[in-house]
Amino acid sequence: MPLTREDVRSLCAALKGATSDYPFGPEAQTFRVGGKIFALLSETEHGVSLKCDPALAEILRQNFADVIPGYHLNKRHWNTIALGASVPDEQVLELVRHSYELVVSSLPKKQRATLLG
Repeated sequence: MPLTREDVRSLCAALKGATSDYPFGPEAQTFRVGGKIFALLSETEHGVSLKCDPALAEILRQNFADVIPGYHLNKRHWNTIALGASVPDEQVLELVRHSYELVVSSLPKKQRATLLG
């Protein structure tokens, strides 16, 4: 079975310290850690936007037609990935974790320690 929006939602929600809200309206659910967004899940499109290391973001865009610069986001640091398309499901799940870890690494040391410990 291809990866679904619910699969991504479940993984994001299960990450330590993750919270969710809809600050941009009912079409886009955001997932945050330490108050910072690490994933945006579209309720109308079948895709997820994830923070990404800029070098990796470029490689992904070159290798997968279904990875595009983040829609309405900083194009250098965000990718939007179509679910159930050319990107293998396991890689999408790994990219969710990568996004979460990038955000956690940018948090103050004390916050990082509670999330990683």
